[in-house]
Amino acid sequence: MTQPDKAAQYAQAARDIRAVLDGEPDRTARMATVASMLTQAFEHYFWAGFYVVDPERPGELVVGPYQGTLGCLRITFGRGVCGTAAAEKQTVIVEDVHAFDGHIACDSRSNSEIVVPVLDGAGELIAVFDVDSTEFAAFDEADRAGLEGIMTEIFGG
Repeated sequence: MTQPDKAAQYAQAARDIRAVLDGEPDRTARMATVASMLTQAFEHYFWAGFYVVDPERPGELVVGPYQGTLGCLRITFGRGVCGTAAAEKQTVIVEDVHAFDGHIACDSRSNSEIVVPVLDGAGELIAVFDVDSTEFAAFDEADRAGLEGIMTEIFGG
């Protein structure tokens, strides 16, 4: 899929998500809906979901709403792709997860990954949104822009 096509697909997904979530204040319901709708919208998504900052265990993420095979239950900040994105509050795109030092293999069929930090209106990290693909180099700047925009709009206050 070319970048303009993917960008248009993310724009449509954002409109659809906004329409479904209009007036819904519950964060878990919002996360579950985003994970479900994005997984349905993109064929290159193999696993998609949230790892939420655990308020009881600072510096740790716990699995939240997701679509796909079994996910890791807990990830420490700084560990793996999700932990790196959480620690740095920056999106991380990995073309080949097998070459990423410290990658956590929740499912050996995953070959590439994008992880986007999810910030609240005050700029505090509340979660990361993780997407894996069985394809190598499945994620690019169109995915980054689309996902960052959706996460900011839906969770950024």
